[in-house]
Amino acid sequence: MKISGGLKEDGIVVGNTYDKYSSKNPIVRWMMKGFNDSLSELVAQVAPKTIHEIGCGEGHWVMQWNQQGIDARGSDFSSQVIEIACENAISKSIPANSYTQRSIYDVNSEKDSADLIVCCEVLEHLEYPDKALDALQEITEKYVILSVPREPIWCMLNMVRGKYVTKLGNTPGHIQHWSHASFVKLVEQYFDIVEVKTPFPWTMLLGRIKS
Repeated sequence: MKISGGLKEDGIVVGNTYDKYSSKNPIVRWMMKGFNDSLSELVAQVAPKTIHEIGCGEGHWVMQWNQQGIDARGSDFSSQVIEIACENAISKSIPANSYTQRSIYDVNSEKDSADLIVCCEVLEHLEYPDKALDALQEITEKYVILSVPREPIWCMLNMVRGKYVTKLGNTPGHIQHWSHASFVKLVEQYFDIVEVKTPFPWTMLLGRIKS
């Protein structure tokens, strides 16, 4: 799978700087297994017919879900990363039109609704996460899965490995920081929380539209 490898758009790093899905590093592999298993379990739990992934990057998960027989599509604010996602899709015989370039703030119910909305590793990059959650409410037909890095653990791990020391371990582009409890408190204002998972070092929530 082609990875963006540090491409920037409007000064923002888009997609993945390296292929974390195929990493040989045993710690990265362990962490990604925890994340992947948690996400897969939540998707299987709600058994959606349609999925829309907001912030799909290079399209890894959308391709997997399509190969599982789920009608999945993705969007991302970056036109460059969407081009890469389309290339990856074609290489897997998945329609390139599974991907569209669109900001999370601009999604709309007519074009973007799905049984399940997945928005992982996106909200921490946004200046207006409340506005983004409002937008997700509009397009979520049944369920939403959200994940963010768990703080302060995330920054501490960066410091331990000698990364971003002058920024106290803050990953470039992360402008929001939530503990486990504070993220749950935020999201429950918009969705009913069905389940909470904590694959190290993330918080992942399954939410349902409010009744």
